[in-house]
Amino acid sequence: VVFLSDISWLSLFATHSLQYVYSGSSGIPNLPEFMTVGLVDGEPFTYYDSNIRREVPRQEWMAKAVYAAYWDQQTQISMNTEMKPYQTCRLILSSFCSGIHTVQWMYGCEWDDEIGVTGAVHQYGYDGSDFIALDFRTMTYVAPVMQAIPTKQKWDSNRAELENIKSYFTQECIDWLKKYVSYGKCTLERTGTVQQKSLSNINKQHYIDPTPVPISVVSL
Repeated sequence: VVFLSDISWLSLFATHSLQYVYSGSSGIPNLPEFMTVGLVDGEPFTYYDSNIRREVPRQEWMAKAVYAAYWDQQTQISMNTEMKPYQTCRLILSSFCSGIHTVQWMYGCEWDDEIGVTGAVHQYGYDGSDFIALDFRTMTYVAPVMQAIPTKQKWDSNRAELENIKSYFTQECIDWLKKYVSYGKCTLERTGTVQQKSLSNINKQHYIDPTPVPISVVSL
């Protein structure tokens, strides 16, 4: 944490981050099978789960900044993304999963007010460990475990999708990040989250899985 008396000066040279954490689980009592959390500068600002089936704001500034249609749209996106745990397991492991399991998908981008885009993360975790992640320097996936190799080979071969992913992180993600920071500017500055929190050190208490996978940030 950096303490500066001139917060307006700090805002001119801040690094901001936008991150989404999608979590699926199976076999865990009283826990929704699917949840999402959106974070700006490490602070939760949106939330959805398979029980409430509605995207909701987690910050007052977010609730005030957008129209009701925004929440309808985001709810539909989350519902479309929602997958039952066994489907998620089959997607990334190409096999049926039974018992207690957790799957996470984390992605996000960083923006530095002075130098521009600074980094991005796009990775999956399984049962609290790294499963597969995109290396933005080579635009190929890294498979830290043998079970992820078939997925790596399949995803690496889809060059069109990789170009779409690169475009999203360097353009659309940054555009949304700038919007959200402008919406919550006063609050973020007042709480000091404008910021020395990067995608690599966002407070883990906001993760859904009690044993979250580590995040690796790659500069763009």
